[in-house]
Amino acid sequence: MENQMIFVRVATLNDIRYADEIVKETEASAIVRGSGIAKRTPESIAQKMRAGQAVIAVTSSGQWVGFAYFQSYENNKFVSNSGLIVSPAFRNSGVAKAIKERVFKLSRRIYPEAKIISITSGAAIMKMNSALGFEPVTFADITHDEFFWEGCKSCINYDILEGKKKCNCLCTAMLFDPEKEQADTLPAEVLSHFPMYFFRS
Repeated sequence: MENQMIFVRVATLNDIRYADEIVKETEASAIVRGSGIAKRTPESIAQKMRAGQAVIAVTSSGQWVGFAYFQSYENNKFVSNSGLIVSPAFRNSGVAKAIKERVFKLSRRIYPEAKIISITSGAAIMKMNSALGFEPVTFADITHDEFFWEGCKSCINYDILEGKKKCNCLCTAMLFDPEKEQADTLPAEVLSHFPMYFFRS
């Protein structure tokens, strides 16, 4: 594949056209890994884009590369970083890390006092989370908002979660506590208008 520029930026209304592809790749990836994952609909992805709560990566030619989003809970006490997915053609290129860092920093700037949560069964995500200051915690330490757990109902492991009364599951819960870290100084507007970019060979 020729060198091409990849832009990692806040998703816009124009990116709703990628929603179907994002959903299909998310489901296909979960099947390949044999892992549980909360199913998303194209409309739920589009809603995140409309709300400015999503980060997308695309090439200069308009090819979809990757995606992630965030959601607040309990009156902004918690914010989840979720749904990170990268197109197979662009994996192992560093784009997942770029998306993860972008959605994390955007969450921090919009909700500076919120604790940021991530639940995952993937070692790569755990490694990226750790590098950003997340620590493994029990499920009791993250949000108790029922809307958050609604997303788990479509996961193949939901029976395990229910059987353990949401105390634990096959996923690892990780938490970033802002009280332990200094806030970044750049305003949210910077992230909203200026994309990160790099070349993929």
